[in-house]
Amino acid sequence: EVQLVESGGGLVQTGGSLRLSCAASGLTLYDYAIGWFRQAPGKKREGVSCISSSDGSTFYSDSVKGRFTISRDNATVYLHMTRLKLEDTAAYYCAADASSSGSFDPRMYAAWGQGTQVTVSS
Repeated sequence: EVQLVESGGGLVQTGGSLRLSCAASGLTLYDYAIGWFRQAPGKKREGVSCISSSDGSTFYSDSVKGRFTISRDNATVYLHMTRLKLEDTAAYYCAADASSSGSFDPRMYAAWGQGTQVTVSS
């Protein structure tokens, strides 16, 4: 059974940094594209970053490019978030997709974690 568990969320001031972790079990991480998504109250789930299964290519949404970095090791995918803004406040989810090289379409992802809350305050 594929399991994804996020951690590392919390309360941070604007301009601060956080590192989210997505611990994976029940899968070989390098066989899956892993995406990070976020959802703020009243808003649609938004893809912010993903890393492909094939060659480790990374992708970022325009809203986080230059501030967020995705990386992975054998069992965990990380999202290092810097220069956080108020609008980054959301629940953050990681997801695994065995069939693509990386996408911001949540429908491509079959396995999801439970999410971790990131709150940025002024």
